[in-house]
Amino acid sequence: MGWLAGVLILFFGLMASIALHELGHLAFAKRFGVRVTQYMVGFGPTLWSRHRGETEYGVKWIPLGGYIRMIGMLPPRRTDAPGQVRRLSTGPWQGLIESARGAALEEVRPGDENRVFYNRAWWQKLLIMFAGPAMNLVLAVVFFAIALMAIGTPTSAPVPTIATVSKCVVTGDTDVKTCPADAPPTPAAKAGLLPGDTIVAFNGQPVTEYAALQRLIRDSADKTATLTLRRSGQEFTVQAPIIKSRMPDLKDPGKTVETGFLGISPVAPVVNDRQSPGEVAGFVGDVTVRSATALLRLPEKMVGVWNAAFMGAERDLEGPVGVVGVGRIGGDIATSEQPAKQKIYFFLMMVASVNLAIGLFNLVPLLPLDGGHMAGAILEAIKKFLARLRGRPDPGPVDVAKALPVTYVMAMFLIVMGGLLIYADIINPIRLSG
Repeated sequence: MGWLAGVLILFFGLMASIALHELGHLAFAKRFGVRVTQYMVGFGPTLWSRHRGETEYGVKWIPLGGYIRMIGMLPPRRTDAPGQVRRLSTGPWQGLIESARGAALEEVRPGDENRVFYNRAWWQKLLIMFAGPAMNLVLAVVFFAIALMAIGTPTSAPVPTIATVSKCVVTGDTDVKTCPADAPPTPAAKAGLLPGDTIVAFNGQPVTEYAALQRLIRDSADKTATLTLRRSGQEFTVQAPIIKSRMPDLKDPGKTVETGFLGISPVAPVVNDRQSPGEVAGFVGDVTVRSATALLRLPEKMVGVWNAAFMGAERDLEGPVGVVGVGRIGGDIATSEQPAKQKIYFFLMMVASVNLAIGLFNLVPLLPLDGGHMAGAILEAIKKFLARLRGRPDPGPVDVAKALPVTYVMAMFLIVMGGLLIYADIINPIRLSG
């Protein structure tokens, strides 16, 4: 039940993110007078819907996105008579374009001429289309800020409480589960140290942090140290003969040095390091750059997903993931051994990351993504500006219908990509552990 709860939390978080994305489009479309006939979360057959005014609000069966339906997304040609689309048979692509124009024209009722999308000012079109990704980007910042400022980044902070005591001294390159017969006991084992003991002083010098204790141990090679221990609420001292051993260098773990050795490992409780607004801004900037870079490498990443799905390759932990994978990660978080506070942190970070990914992906300047319509609005502004400079008539709206062949190819790519991600998430999912 815990795993299912985690799946549902992230699933509904994803659906809420999509719903708010479309709400951003809807709010600005209605603000600028565009008639919106549908607001839907999901695709395919309708699961539930209600009409409010001129708009149908609903949920569909396939939870892979959402949309709002605005009338007049495709403009008629300037040479067409009002309300009519001239049919041409110059090729299959042209036929598809004109069919799409005809379908778009059928949605325009008498009196809607001033409520169509293509008649809005270029900056209004830009705002309508940017409002969706902007909503996700704002949500990402909000969730990142809540996670980092209210809860804080989980970090391990070693303390001078003993987690384990090594029984014997072995060479640095030896990996053993049991001590060899000729291996000498460690200084900690000789002194009788036990897991759970807290070292409160070293040679009379109080210690409160493991890093300070570690430096004192390393500086005491071939010396006998007096350790003050706290065990079961009682304090007492023991003598521990610190030996010299080869250990990884603290400044450069890639090399080893001869240093003092006691034979203990510390308890490392997880603490939450709350971030300041400035640190949150830096984190958001860094993760945005990394996400945008990953987006540019999406075709390469999808090859990795293919290899993971069909060739048995290991799944890239930083690669793309579909809705099924997001849900499975939610289940893994819910059933992990982390405290509840850390689980909430990871859920918030996941929802924030999903919103960032949705926002950035929709800014790609290709139809049918929002960025494609935004690019059309910007191109329209440039064409109008140049026409004014040259004293020419207003060129009118950009004919985005001419980009429909690219739109169909891009839509097919998105369908294939979504299907591949779902298959890979089932066959070879990304796992947080195990």
